[in-house]
Amino acid sequence: MPIFGGKESDVFEAIDEHLEVVSESLVAFRELVDAYLNGDFERARAFEREVDQLESKADTLRRGIETMLYEGAFLPANRGDYVRLSELIDQVADAAESAAHTLILAKPKVPKELRAEILRLVESAVETYGVLVQAVNAMNSDVDRAIELAKAVEDAEEIADEVEYDVKGKVFESETVTTYAKLVWNQILTKIGDIADRAEDASDQVMLMAIKRRG
Repeated sequence: MPIFGGKESDVFEAIDEHLEVVSESLVAFRELVDAYLNGDFERARAFEREVDQLESKADTLRRGIETMLYEGAFLPANRGDYVRLSELIDQVADAAESAAHTLILAKPKVPKELRAEILRLVESAVETYGVLVQAVNAMNSDVDRAIELAKAVEDAEEIADEVEYDVKGKVFESETVTTYAKLVWNQILTKIGDIADRAEDASDQVMLMAIKRRG
């Protein structure tokens, strides 16, 4: 991001840190799922705690961004856009935390034949967020590139949706998964898909902000 005035530069730095912390929460979530699918429940619980800690850190950073904005960074007409963006980015970490808690608390039986498929959904959701990060980073230097990347987030989210639907179908078709586990996995897979959905929501805000700047 380019250099603006002091307060604006502080906001950009805080947004960068916020994006990174949310990214770290997704990495921890991915490790949690991998550990759980491989039967290492103690390791999975350790990563659950890490997801919780990172989500709390992301919340703190979001509040800090909002404080800087309301203390005078940017013109009043633009402050709401940045507040909304930080809220939407934060919801990605919220989605990961929710999925983590559901998995650890419900403890569904792992459909061994679907381990790779479940991890593929996690990877797809994480990749969607990765494109969002690129879109946010491009927003203040190249609005056309930001718009292009925001559209790419939508494309990535659609892929994640397809993966989610495919995995859910295989879960419900499985003869080795109990009815209880099927219902729980359906909920967990939906929550994993929510990570990509929330990233797409944030990309819509990036699109709006970039279009405003382009005029």
